Amino acid sequence: MQNQAYRFCVAPMMDWTDRHCRFFHRLLSRRARLYTEMVTAAAVLHGDRRRLLQFNEEEHPVCLQLGGCCSAQLAEAAAIGADYGYDEINLNLGCPSERVGNSGFGAFLMREPELAGECVAAIRARVKIPVTVKCRTGVDDQDPETALQVLAERVIAAGCCALIVHARKAWLKGLSPKENREVPPLDYERVRRLKQSYPGIVVVLNGGLSTLSGMQAELEYVDGVMIGRLAYQNPALLLDADPIFFGERSRFATRESAIHAFIPYLEEGLAEGVPLHAMTRHIFGLVNGLPGARAFRCHLAEQARKPGAGADVLCGALRHVERASAKAHEPSM
Repeated sequence: MQNQAYRFCVAPMMDWTDRHCRFFHRLLSRRARLYTEMVTAAAVLHGDRRRLLQFNEEEHPVCLQLGGCCSAQLAEAAAIGADYGYDEINLNLGCPSERVGNSGFGAFLMREPELAGECVAAIRARVKIPVTVKCRTGVDDQDPETALQVLAERVIAAGCCALIVHARKAWLKGLSPKENREVPPLDYERVRRLKQSYPGIVVVLNGGLSTLSGMQAELEYVDGVMIGRLAYQNPALLLDADPIFFGERSRFATRESAIHAFIPYLEEGLAEGVPLHAMTRHIFGLVNGLPGARAFRCHLAEQARKPGAGADVLCGALRHVERASAKAHEPSM
């Protein structure tokens, strides 16, 4: 294994992996490598920098994903991110959205491997932390054997130390971003061959991974795995990530105890003026399959958006689960 740090990663996800989500995920796993939502270099340079880059110290290791195609802007934004304390700068070469494509970055840059290399080199020259790339196997009618190889050669030569590969092509015309996560066929073999070609570079597999056992099996071929929607929609699996991937005990014995541990963070956020629902919206999936899960979600959805909603709302929602669980375990007469 080249780098234990990349064995298990949670993907950058727009509108999902904000700082509240990442803190919650860090509660569930000490070791998972966490990534921000994609932030454009221009937004870092000209937008509300504190809102975009702020994170809790307990999130480490936490990595900043940048989007853009101007090497100078990316380098400056990366330097700012490094100053904020991020552990890695990741360049997005995989987003297939039309808006991103129209701006000439994301998966569009797979068509411009020389420019992608220039962007990585510019970032590498400005920061001392690792610089990595997240990409697809190719775009549109590209041959993945050639496209991925050429891109890898350019970015590795420029200083990229890890390639995170979503094992599908991206179709920049004709498919929505959602369809691009599901329609193009997966090609794990192509990613495995990439690792064989570059044994000294960290290669992380992303896309379609659905079970922890299946992810563990992939570590025979690659250095790490990255999951996205699965971690968000079923965060309970993060409780098992540390034992399975790192040989360390789980932080919490039950999902209920993990929710209780989130309450002090909620109280701090509320004191800062963060609305309750902005923090609790990320935890709905943790109760999936538990007795009282539906009542928990309904209570939280209805009450968390009310003016003045406090941490007691989460406590009230959790009581639905605890009461239902206790009733389910009552001895039958």
